[in-house]
Amino acid sequence: MDTNDPLIIAKDLCKTYGKITALDRLSFSLKRGEILGLLGPNGAGKTTAIHITLGVLTATSGEISVMGAHPLKHRTQISPRFNFSSAYTNLPPNLKVIENLMLFARLYTISDPKKKIRTLLEIFEIPHLENRLTGLLSSGERTRVNLVKSLLNDPELLVLDEPTASLDPDISDKVRSILKTIQLKNRIGILYTSHNMFEIETLCERIIFINKGQTIAEGTSEKIQKLFASDSLEQAFIKIVRGGDLVSEETP
Repeated sequence: MDTNDPLIIAKDLCKTYGKITALDRLSFSLKRGEILGLLGPNGAGKTTAIHITLGVLTATSGEISVMGAHPLKHRTQISPRFNFSSAYTNLPPNLKVIENLMLFARLYTISDPKKKIRTLLEIFEIPHLENRLTGLLSSGERTRVNLVKSLLNDPELLVLDEPTASLDPDISDKVRSILKTIQLKNRIGILYTSHNMFEIETLCERIIFINKGQTIAEGTSEKIQKLFASDSLEQAFIKIVRGGDLVSEETP
């Protein structure tokens, strides 16, 4: 794969469950070194799109390429090059933090895994959790441990599903700063979902807004605010959601 090629190319993705349509011709792309915000209300199709990107689900129709390959058919080929973190996923609770992270480090064949783990624990300000049972951690602590796990293999592509949802404002700010620093240094492409509009505005160069499985708007935060005659991204979000099938207010 050429280093200038998009990391993700999704075209006309559809996903149906009987009579329920989760995705309806959704198309998007993610460039290397870009943070793309995937926005939408609960039930908009964000999680389905993420699961198809990760190779957990297959689309009913449409095409998706992740780092030049199909994410399910070529999972073994591409999985060492990407990673995922969510505030809503848990590592095995009966293992210590260091045991969980060593397990993943071995799966990723990390050289000098203990050094890598301890460096990341320091960066996220949680070295004191190393020997704590994962199941006894607070939700915020688990979130930061998951982020450490997601960066162990120096991924080219990172999928982050509401990664700061359980963090207080101080830690959220620190985590955003850490992610941005690492992303710029390693030129990581990040697909990012959040309901925190400040976070999206701070981190994302471009935004895809979906509702009812369809793309409603795409562009920078400023462009989307203008399209929906809004003074903030949060106001635009509310307009889109309350408008149902609302289209932008930009005149032709």
